Amino acid sequence: MRKTTRRFALAAATVAVTVPGITLAQAKEIRIAHVYSKTGPLEAYGKQTQVGFMMGLDYATGGTMTVAGKKLVVIEKDDQGKPDVGKSLLAAAYGDDKADIAVGPSSSGVALAMLPVAEEYKKILLVEPAVADSITGDKWNKYIFRTGRNSSQDAIGNAVASDIAGLNIGILAQDYAFGRDAVKAYKEALKKAKIVHEEYLPTATTDFTAGIQRLVDALKDKPGPKVIAVVWAGATPPFGALAALDLQKRYGIAVGSGGNILPAMAAYKQFPGMEGATYYYFGIPKNPVNEWLVSNHYKQFKQPPDFFTAGGMSAAIALVEALKKTGGDTATNKLIKAMEGMSFETPKGKMTFRAEDHQAMQSMYHFRIKVDPAFPWGVPELVREIKPEEMNVPIRNKR
Repeated sequence: MRKTTRRFALAAATVAVTVPGITLAQAKEIRIAHVYSKTGPLEAYGKQTQVGFMMGLDYATGGTMTVAGKKLVVIEKDDQGKPDVGKSLLAAAYGDDKADIAVGPSSSGVALAMLPVAEEYKKILLVEPAVADSITGDKWNKYIFRTGRNSSQDAIGNAVASDIAGLNIGILAQDYAFGRDAVKAYKEALKKAKIVHEEYLPTATTDFTAGIQRLVDALKDKPGPKVIAVVWAGATPPFGALAALDLQKRYGIAVGSGGNILPAMAAYKQFPGMEGATYYYFGIPKNPVNEWLVSNHYKQFKQPPDFFTAGGMSAAIALVEALKKTGGDTATNKLIKAMEGMSFETPKGKMTFRAEDHQAMQSMYHFRIKVDPAFPWGVPELVREIKPEEMNVPIRNKR
């Protein structure tokens, strides 16, 4: 067991820069900018990522918060879920704060706005947890790495869980990069089932009546099994609206979805037996890193780590392992060389940065929802682990 500390929520103070170049104090530091949604529609995701990131730095450095004798300084910035804000904050982090590396953001839309900034400053941006395929696809540049899963990994995992001959699928998704890229990848991954309708709604939608009705109209008269597949992120998921309509009883239409944060999965209790694929659930992976995370998170917060806590920890471990390989040298080309093809142990087990697009190859988990009175959420029981070598994740960056 590694030494643990109580610094998990720490955000180290920034160092004032009064002259151009690097000061003596800064030479003894490694400055990491964490740009995420402290506020905004993905606030819950951002806060989990921040906690996991600080826990991961603590874990990976054995409680010292140093690598090769250099102190790790984390500079936190709130992108509010707004692309223009994220873009300007990243430029300020690289330029004014002299950040050596950046991590984030929570939103795919913000990430896409940030990618050119990393290229302009020629510094690493480690994307966690934004999901859109285009981040490591057609909008990618060589300074971008991602520990978070991408839309294709989500899609292939969910296809494993739902690709049944004769199945009719209606999709309910958010109308922005996350939803659009996810559906595109899901359509590519399906081989047997058929998508009969795609419904895209604004990210802030709270009244799902009309959208759900269009899906019902497209599905209700189809022969064979029918499902509405939900691709939704944020604080206003449509599961309550779907459950209230009792679609299974009225039309034989089931509901399916991937994993989510625990508060959102409270709605899953209304869909016992629902299947999908998830990136992480604290009770599924069996490895020493996850055991440390679960144990220490319970000690610190009196609750289990959530979906994005594991992602934040994975990002921190990846950065520390890369810095160990360079001996604490933050020169971008040395970091890229260290990180391409690098494998590292995370709460999900081993991840490997694919050299071609810097996407972390990782497991997904096929689950089935069980209702357990001991938990306020629907419990995703493992059907099987879908390992990286089983998923033919496309390389989309045209490198």
